[in-house]
Amino acid sequence: MTSGPLGRIIGRKATEMQQTDSDILIRCQRGDRAAFRSLVEAHQRMVFSLSLKMVCDEEEAKDIVQETFIRVWQSIGEYDPERPFATWLYTIATRLCLDRLKGMKRIVPLPDDESVLRQFAANADSQRKLENSEWVAIVRQLTEGLSEKQRLVFTLCQLEGLSSQEVTQITGLDASQVKSNLYVARQTIRKQLKALGYGQD
Repeated sequence: MTSGPLGRIIGRKATEMQQTDSDILIRCQRGDRAAFRSLVEAHQRMVFSLSLKMVCDEEEAKDIVQETFIRVWQSIGEYDPERPFATWLYTIATRLCLDRLKGMKRIVPLPDDESVLRQFAANADSQRKLENSEWVAIVRQLTEGLSEKQRLVFTLCQLEGLSSQEVTQITGLDASQVKSNLYVARQTIRKQLKALGYGQD
């Protein structure tokens, strides 16, 4: 069982992808703006959570949320009701995150990030809710050196709590690619923690 700072970060998964009422989706496909507003309200936190951890910037994450739902509205008529809506939504958001990462400077830890991670690791209250800025600092510190795919798979699997099957559907990677990217990501993060003096995690 994973323990220590990495285990505690992994333990802070998002809630499972919620189911969306099919009636709301049908109304959205018919152009019902009120139904779409309720759809946004139900899922915007999920999209923001993913985006924040992927790009490590609150303003960029907010922009991605806005762009995600613009694209959802524009293409809702093409949505296949046989597919879970949250999976489709995550697919749109992850592509936008990856596009945004390509246009950004490489994400590197800032001087204060290590102290945020140390404070988190030393805090006995495992139920304390992390602020957005704390998530950014911790993820930025832990995921330095990860490729975009490794960051994506780690974020979806370990930080957002999605199953490997859901991640394959969202990313288009096959099961072995998801497994290998996740393995490398976790090994890299363990090395980061070891370098910070946390030993075996």
